[in-house]
Amino acid sequence: MIPPAPTNWPGLDGNAVGCREKLKMLAENYAEVSQVLRDAFEDAILMGVNEQAMRQVLADIVAGLESPKRSVG
Repeated sequence: MIPPAPTNWPGLDGNAVGCREKLKMLAENYAEVSQVLRDAFEDAILMGVNEQAMRQVLADIVAGLESPKRSVG
């Protein structure tokens, strides 16, 4: 089961993000990503992919994400 979206999102300064619009977007993104991951995982399992291997594939995708902050400036 995928846990619910966090209620507090830590900001760069260590304090929680408080802007309602940002919180709304973060919650929407969380819901979208959760659904896409769930669908991809279920499809792979139903097509015979090893469950642990698929979990690793998904974890590798997350681990490989590059920060947009690194490519700026």
